[in-house]
Amino acid sequence: MCGRFAITLPSDAMAQLFAARPANDLPHVPNYNVCPTNDIHVVTAGAGDEPRLLGAMRWGFVPSWYKTPTDGPLLINARGESIAEKPAFRKAARDRRGLVVASGFYEWTKTPEGERLPWYITRRDGDPVVMAAIWQDWTGPEDTRLRTCAIVTTTASQAMSALHTRMPVVVAQPDWPLWLGEAGHGAAPLMRPAPEDALTWHRVGTQVNSNRASGSHLIEPL
Repeated sequence: MCGRFAITLPSDAMAQLFAARPANDLPHVPNYNVCPTNDIHVVTAGAGDEPRLLGAMRWGFVPSWYKTPTDGPLLINARGESIAEKPAFRKAARDRRGLVVASGFYEWTKTPEGERLPWYITRRDGDPVVMAAIWQDWTGPEDTRLRTCAIVTTTASQAMSALHTRMPVVVAQPDWPLWLGEAGHGAAPLMRPAPEDALTWHRVGTQVNSNRASGSHLIEPL
């Protein structure tokens, strides 16, 4: 799964990387402890001939029938295996796909005593980790509007399974147009584990166990 990540790439560099037009309300970077319900950077396809958009979305997908953003479970992840059938996700999976940009993400293992040990996972080649996402515009009482998203997950690769049974769907650069719907439909084959040698990870300090922690020291190896 993906429940916390870091983003250190400047917003203008993200926009350049994806040939995207940056919105005016992008979240502050760097952020070494991005948590659920935070606003995050998401790339979406442009309408018609318009360029891609790099915009801000609330991390935590809010289905259209929720009366408030907290009316049900916090949907930060969407399982790729069932995304096309789940009522909350199926229309977004077909029509509203995006890419979440991260420098790396965190995962936790447990000691026999129950202590949570954090790990920081990055691409081995140093490129950003680009994760598949789906998004939803939610309208609430008094015309409250939120643009929300969830990160798509899949079964962990054999290597990653040492940390967790799930992992985000990592989309390689040649596949960005297909996931965004710019190269037609048929993105289901992309919902697979990253290649075994694509990612690397190291232990980090337990400070990141707190969602209030901040600072570059959170990603430093022990």
